[in-house]
Amino acid sequence: MNYAKWLIDVPSEITNDPIWKLEVYRLGLFAGDVGLQDVYFLAKQPLMLKIADQLHRSIDSISVNLTEGYSRSKGPDRAHFIEASLGSARESREWYYKSRHVLKPEVLKHRMGLTTRIVSMLAPMIPHQRKHAIREDKAEYNTLSSDFSLDSEVPLP
Repeated sequence: MNYAKWLIDVPSEITNDPIWKLEVYRLGLFAGDVGLQDVYFLAKQPLMLKIADQLHRSIDSISVNLTEGYSRSKGPDRAHFIEASLGSARESREWYYKSRHVLKPEVLKHRMGLTTRIVSMLAPMIPHQRKHAIREDKAEYNTLSSDFSLDSEVPLP
């Protein structure tokens, strides 16, 4: 499976919703689906059970917070949920990093690339909603030079 094949199987109840137009939402939903396989794998290992639980919560929160924020009027209220989604994406990436001794290198590389791409898309959305700068230093996310590709097969644990 890859991202393009995954897109085909998403039900129309989701794809017909206006939020589907946001690529970052689609990537967040994809990350949650792919991440569930990682959670199942990690949960089978007793020392990784807590990490699996935290990863499950954070990876699912990416698209969930975007969904709730998209339902709000523009401005600070919407920005709050985009910030929560950004925090969840960064947290997911952190849990993946903490799983690096257990997950296959290709799985880790894919998931960290995917979550980094999501972070790079969410960060610029916040100032647009708030109408002033984000509360952190601007970071350059050069995803073009990354080895991460949505076209590649999704490695599984």
